Amino acid sequence: MILDKIENADLYYDSVPGMERFMQFFNDNDLESFPAGKIRLNGDELFVNIIDLVGKDKKEVPMEAHKDYIDIQIPLTATERMGYKAQEDCEQVTKEYDEGKDVELYNDEAIAEFDVPVGYFAVFFPSDGHRPGIVPVGQPLRKLIAKLRVQQ
Repeated sequence: MILDKIENADLYYDSVPGMERFMQFFNDNDLESFPAGKIRLNGDELFVNIIDLVGKDKKEVPMEAHKDYIDIQIPLTATERMGYKAQEDCEQVTKEYDEGKDVELYNDEAIAEFDVPVGYFAVFFPSDGHRPGIVPVGQPLRKLIAKLRVQQ
């Protein structure tokens, strides 16, 4: 897992495949003006989901993990709270792995929670269980999630 300022993204280009291309797209576009949805930058290898959500109670937000993709999560309009727990330590499966959606869901508690303010990003690898999308109940949040296929 990585948490850092967007201005430091270039420090991770060698360790996060596809991140440089994604950051070029991020820096060249006003993503707050884009409609919500999926933007393919390189087919299924690299795409971006722009999401508008409304805050829920933390208990309504599951822990999740992926096998095929690395997530880069960036809140665009408000601070987002996220949780972390190593995927191998997640034991309370609530939804078995869905290959089509590349996600498995858990009811485990995070071992750490942290704020990701506007201007920061979080990277989650397949070994990272994470609980994103924690914002005050009813508060709107626009965020983007870059999905980078893991190099096999």
